[in-house]
Amino acid sequence: MTTSGPPATLRERKKLRTRQALEETALEIFGEHGFDTTPLDTLLEAVEVSRRTFFRNFRSKEDVALTAVKRLWSEFLDVLDETAKSGPLADVFRDAMLTTLDRMDEDWYRRFPATLRLVEESPALDGHSLRHCAEIKDEVIRRLGDPGRLELRLLVEFCVAAWHCALDEWLPGCATGELPGCVRRAFAAMDASLRLEA
Repeated sequence: MTTSGPPATLRERKKLRTRQALEETALEIFGEHGFDTTPLDTLLEAVEVSRRTFFRNFRSKEDVALTAVKRLWSEFLDVLDETAKSGPLADVFRDAMLTTLDRMDEDWYRRFPATLRLVEESPALDGHSLRHCAEIKDEVIRRLGDPGRLELRLLVEFCVAAWHCALDEWLPGCATGELPGCVRRAFAAMDASLRLEA
């Protein structure tokens, strides 16, 4: 989701402010009261918007809660499209992720860990997140080559696993500048991990 500057019209700016208020307030309310136990109406009352306005911006309660996750992967797919597909594909994936992280702002780095905590605490949100992850993996495979190729499917699974290992290392402290280093270390360890012996 590369931004091309602020919205031009007053209506577009108002719509953006409403969307941002929903995203921010959702994270606060769900974080404080729990995602599964907080009805959508609680969020709508807090932001003072109608259901109609909400559903013009988001498909569901899960959708607004996962904004930071979806922003990351939307940007990642954009970067992947811009990236030359040459050399080892694991390096292509890693470099696209590093470029994506470089494009994320401080606000995203603040929201992303809070979103991951919500996912961890909510079975419903976890299920929604897993479905989204599966869709993204399929899309990455399609953009990298032949979706029927077993080696490519395995490679993308390994890359996603390396990403999750990087997150596990980063999440305890969540320092903004440290996530790219965690990604580099996780990908550097991938080859050696596949050669481990019992």
